[in-house]
Amino acid sequence: MRHASSVRVPTPNGSRYLQQLCKHWAHNLTVAYTPEAGSVVFPHNARGADWPGDATLTLQARPDALECRLVASSAEHLSALKGALERHLDRFAFREVPLAYPWQDEAA
Repeated sequence: MRHASSVRVPTPNGSRYLQQLCKHWAHNLTVAYTPEAGSVVFPHNARGADWPGDATLTLQARPDALECRLVASSAEHLSALKGALERHLDRFAFREVPLAYPWQDEAA
């Protein structure tokens, strides 16, 4: 079973943050990105974890927001990745913190 959630984070710097996140995670994860869109694969066993399956993050930069969609292998996996994304994005967007994260979970 897959679990998914999306969020539209209001910011005028969506492209900058998308690129920072992707460059940061490209050191040890599978990442593809342009200034407008990106994707990151989080392996099920990353950092010693043992999730049922891999997870993916897709990113889309808009003029006034960064749109993010996570698809994970369990509800716990999804929750953990939401937290990781928020922590990393807040670190890169320290001048704008606190950012809003109005997550919208999708029905399974």
